[in-house]
Amino acid sequence: MAYVLNRWWGGKRLDYALYCPEALTSFPTNSLPQLFHGSYWESTDVVAFILRQVMRQSGQEEVDGETNISPGFTPNSPREKWIHKRTAIKCRVFKFPSVDKDSNISPNHRGNDVVVLEDSPQVLSAKFMYGPLDMVSLNRERVDIHIMTSTPSGEWVYYDTEMTDNNGRLTYTLPIDKRLSQGMYPVKMVVRGDHTCADFYLTVLPPKTECAVFSIDGSFTASVSIMGKDPKVRPGAVDVVRHWQELGYMIVYISARPDMQAKRVTAWLAQHNFPYGMVAFMELKSDPLKQKTNHLKTLINEAQIEIKAAYGSSKDIHVYQNAGIKPNNMYIVGKLSRSAKQSTLSSQIVHISDGYAAHLEMLSVHQTRPAMGNARMLIRKSCFGLPCNRTKSQHKLLTKSMSLTGGTLSDKAEDNSSGIVIGRSGNTVVKAGQIGAGKAVQSRGKSPRAKVQQP
Repeated sequence: MAYVLNRWWGGKRLDYALYCPEALTSFPTNSLPQLFHGSYWESTDVVAFILRQVMRQSGQEEVDGETNISPGFTPNSPREKWIHKRTAIKCRVFKFPSVDKDSNISPNHRGNDVVVLEDSPQVLSAKFMYGPLDMVSLNRERVDIHIMTSTPSGEWVYYDTEMTDNNGRLTYTLPIDKRLSQGMYPVKMVVRGDHTCADFYLTVLPPKTECAVFSIDGSFTASVSIMGKDPKVRPGAVDVVRHWQELGYMIVYISARPDMQAKRVTAWLAQHNFPYGMVAFMELKSDPLKQKTNHLKTLINEAQIEIKAAYGSSKDIHVYQNAGIKPNNMYIVGKLSRSAKQSTLSSQIVHISDGYAAHLEMLSVHQTRPAMGNARMLIRKSCFGLPCNRTKSQHKLLTKSMSLTGGTLSDKAEDNSSGIVIGRSGNTVVKAGQIGAGKAVQSRGKSPRAKVQQP
């Protein structure tokens, strides 16, 4: 038993690692284990938490409170030579945690999820960098573009090979004859030189798709985390997001954090069972709030989405106002700033001062209407999958144990050992099952409202 506890939990207490509602902070510490079984936490969430500790043993390693995410696959074929010799030199100069035997710098490739209107230009953009602070950019190297056009079958379709620019950025516009119809499509951009990849989603929507927007730091975090340590989650935040997801609204997560933290923040959302949604981060510029405004304007004007709920802190009021969101659709969490109190919108916005539990009850009483339109058939009622990387023996053991219970694995926990191979034409070929950013795990249903059993 001691061996299992040390391997699963480390030095953390179980009641500290799991989600803790605000009301429990007033209870004595020694009473929490007894309350654990019959009160606040959902059994499915607890099971998911325990399974993740087993499934991610080789995928995530915590060092000094930080989590390192390993890539989602292990290539089993020779890689192509770099076009420029200096690329191979740059990838070996810095001493960062290695991703394989031949490299000692970790990739930090990323791309914001793309949301477009049907029959509009479908433009994919990603940035290819190495190191936690983007110490090295992948300049003028070849990258293959794959899209899973048929998600249930898990078959990747090779689209084209493009070259990154001098800043490590790649932009690709799908040809008119290859544009995709309505749906959510995983995109994988594979670097030919080392088979590392950037994973994100392309979502094609019909007009007037209704959605709910959440500012990650303003809506969810109950503590400040600048260097990537695990911040606390506001009690009931996950339940509120699930409420909107189950009504058929598309979830949009937006953050003013620089996109170099995209993987870390997305893993934090997955760790806390947040429902799946489109994620957007900002460039490392002087005014991230203005970038948030411009991003929301692009979604409203070009993708023609309708924002029916926008959650954030007091600093997000002007962001949502400038984006054209109605004041009665703004839900502000926490204390209002002095400028927000003096604003003319203070009497029109919804101020969540009593916590998410009371707010969720209010939403249930007023019976928020379900989302309208055909987009409800495209939106996945699911949660983020955790990135992980296992060896073949570990995957066989996990698959065997999961098959006994009839469960399914998330795509980020699927077999990554099949890797990426080189096709006859010289381009990379992603085998079936290499989802990467792929489908999220199945939904676990509606989250009940927190309540305490009376002794």
